[in-house]
Amino acid sequence: MPKHTINPNQWIDLYSDYLFNFTISRVNDREKAKDLVQDTFFAGLKSMKNFKGEASERTWLISILKRKIIDHYRKINSNKGKAEVRVEFNTEDDEGSWLEKRVADTDYRTAEDEIVNNELGDAIYDCLSKLPEKQATVFRMKTIEGLETETICNDLNITASNLWVIIHRARTSMATCMEKNWF
Repeated sequence: MPKHTINPNQWIDLYSDYLFNFTISRVNDREKAKDLVQDTFFAGLKSMKNFKGEASERTWLISILKRKIIDHYRKINSNKGKAEVRVEFNTEDDEGSWLEKRVADTDYRTAEDEIVNNELGDAIYDCLSKLPEKQATVFRMKTIEGLETETICNDLNITASNLWVIIHRARTSMATCMEKNWF
């Protein structure tokens, strides 16, 4: 298997838009997203010697960015989430999959797909901005980023039961908002 190379001189041109879009869907704050992408590039420069070439540059930068995003939420939620709702709530249905089914595969985009995806992204961003911060955070981490329940609970210092109550409320609100603003 060929080793991937690293070229930080091209990072901004090649990856800044992708990293920004990845970040904005998770932090819901354009300035914070820009800061996190910048922090990712700086961290990448500092740790270039650790790049083994086993993954692509983009994959490597995304892994750095994910840690930056998690650190951001740990920082803002360090004292939040102490009061928990203890409710047994578990559902086996696939209620959150409506969003995933509407996101196109990025490898096969046409110009029309790009426009539709930009409009969808704007609608999702608008709806996320209307959620309470904790719901928006949990929704991003679980539904968009696909993090495991245990990871989210540890990062946000909440129980699994609390997470499922929050995600249910967030998904319900997002579905209602998307119905009004997108479909």
